[in-house]
Amino acid sequence: MDHERAYEGLTTAARAAYLDRIGVADPGAPSAGGLARLQRAHLRTVPFENLSIHLGEPVVLEPAALVAKVVDRRRGGFCYELNGAFAELLRSLGYRVSLLAARVFQGERPGPPFDHLALRVDLDEPWLADVGFGRFSELPLRLDGRGEQADPQGVFTVRPYGEHGELDVLMDGEPQYRLDQRPYRLADFGPTCWWQTSSPQSHFTRSTTCSLPTPEGGRTTLSGTRLIRTAPDGGRAEEQLTDAAALSAYREHFGIALDRLPSPPSV
Repeated sequence: MDHERAYEGLTTAARAAYLDRIGVADPGAPSAGGLARLQRAHLRTVPFENLSIHLGEPVVLEPAALVAKVVDRRRGGFCYELNGAFAELLRSLGYRVSLLAARVFQGERPGPPFDHLALRVDLDEPWLADVGFGRFSELPLRLDGRGEQADPQGVFTVRPYGEHGELDVLMDGEPQYRLDQRPYRLADFGPTCWWQTSSPQSHFTRSTTCSLPTPEGGRTTLSGTRLIRTAPDGGRAEEQLTDAAALSAYREHFGIALDRLPSPPSV
């Protein structure tokens, strides 16, 4: 908590380095179009990955640590890390950002609170921004919109749930997560983040994943030593790699330089 209070946001140099990391030369003033460009650029350059868990690295939920991991260490992360870092970039550019907690659906039922971190960005209307959910919307979604929202990744719908202002977010008719619209602090996600990174029941501790969308609309994923390429039409090709080839694949496809392969911890 003391570290978080002492953090004063991105410096001008840190903001420039972050923008260079995601390949955005001129973000412009805060706008819906600017937010969309930033989200798309972030998704295409910063991988969704859980490698720290399998490399014995701590996941530190402090803004400076999250930004340093993405920018200085040229790594990615999962929802708390990616959206936590992205929130800092957006705030440094003048966007009004709130951290929202979500419950990820497992079939027809949502999981526990704080299972996911997403972002609310307030412009002329509120937007849902999310660079930390893996395959999800490529562009921000209107939080107040109740009709279908077309996106390169599918058709999304945001619909109210219950009596407490929650929102269900659906992709192609399938519920993805349930949003609590109250704003939270980054530290509020700490207990669930600890569980996700340490519990033998967490899917993050059971296997490694590293994934990025392709410019054509598919995805490239390295799971263990399996390289998986998914085409925009849903076609899928898998290739089993040697350890040496997997290390090369981390560099080639995700820009991540490792000196050893991550391996699931003994739990």
